[in-house]
Amino acid sequence: MTKLRIGHLSTMYHSSFLLMGTDWLEKAGLESEWKLFGGGPAIVSAFEKGEIDIGYIGLPPAMIGIDRGLQVRCIAGGHAEGTVMIAVPGFLTLDDCSNDMRLFLKQFRGLTIACPPAGSIHDVIIRNCLRESGYDNNIGVLNYEWADLIPELMADGEIKVAVGTPSLAVVSRRCCNAEIVIPPEKLWPGNPSYGIVAGCDMIENSHDVLLKFISLHEAACRFICGNKEEASRIVSETVGVIDVDFVREMYEVSPKYSAGIPQGYIASTMRFVRALHESGYISGELRQEDIFDLRFVKELQL
Repeated sequence: MTKLRIGHLSTMYHSSFLLMGTDWLEKAGLESEWKLFGGGPAIVSAFEKGEIDIGYIGLPPAMIGIDRGLQVRCIAGGHAEGTVMIAVPGFLTLDDCSNDMRLFLKQFRGLTIACPPAGSIHDVIIRNCLRESGYDNNIGVLNYEWADLIPELMADGEIKVAVGTPSLAVVSRRCCNAEIVIPPEKLWPGNPSYGIVAGCDMIENSHDVLLKFISLHEAACRFICGNKEEASRIVSETVGVIDVDFVREMYEVSPKYSAGIPQGYIASTMRFVRALHESGYISGELRQEDIFDLRFVKELQL
C-alpha cells in the first residue's frame, strides 16, 4: 500500500472530503494521511518543509511559492470560480449596480473587508479588484489565518463584508443572514479556485501513484456534479457537524468541478501573474510551464 501525505483545507466543496468519506483510495492501494491547513499559504509552507506530497490549493499561493523557488507544479484542476463576496443585509449587490464594480464598491468606503490569509486566492482577487477600481486606499482588507472565524465576527457585528469560499457564504447566511453580493462567476470569471499540486520529485518518481490519485479525484468531481444528494450525505457524515442541506447549498453556490486543466483554466491562472506582481507577491514573470505539468491530465484525456 502506497502512502500519500495530502494537504487540504476546510473548504468542504473540495473532492478531499468525498475521498475521506469513502474507501476509494484504499481500494486503489493508496494509504492517505490527510493534513488540515488554514489556507493555501500554509500548504505552501508545508511543501517547503517536506511535510506533504500533494496538496489541494488555490493556484496563486502555489505561484508565490514557485516564484521563491519551491519545486511544485499543478498536475490537475479541481474547481473554478470559488471566491464570493458576502455582506450583512443592507448593502447593494453588484447586479443592483448594473454590474458597475466601481459604483458597487463605493458603498464600502471606510470599511474593512474580511478575507482568508494573505496570499490566498481570495486575498489576491479582492486586492486586485480594489486596485483596479481605485479604492485600494479607501477600503481595507483584513486577513484571517483561519477564515472559519469570519461568520462569527459577522454575527457579532464586527465585520460587515467579506470574501471567501462558498462554504463561508453558506455559514454566514445561516449565522447572520449575510447575502452574496458578488457571485463567483462575476468576481473573477474562471478563476482556478483550487488545483492538485505535487512536488516535482513526486511527479518524476511516482507517476503511477499520481495518475491513480488524479483518476479518483476526477471520479469524485464527477460524483459531486452527477450525484449531489449522495455526495452531500457522504460529506455531511464525514465532517460530522454540518447537515446535508448545508453541503448541497454549498455545491450550488459554485458548481464548476473538474480534474481537467482546460485552456480557460490556464488563461485565468496566467492573469494572476500580473496581479501577483503588482501586489508585490512575486518578483517577476512566471511562464505556464513554471506552474503546470499537463502530462497526467493528457494521459487521462481529461
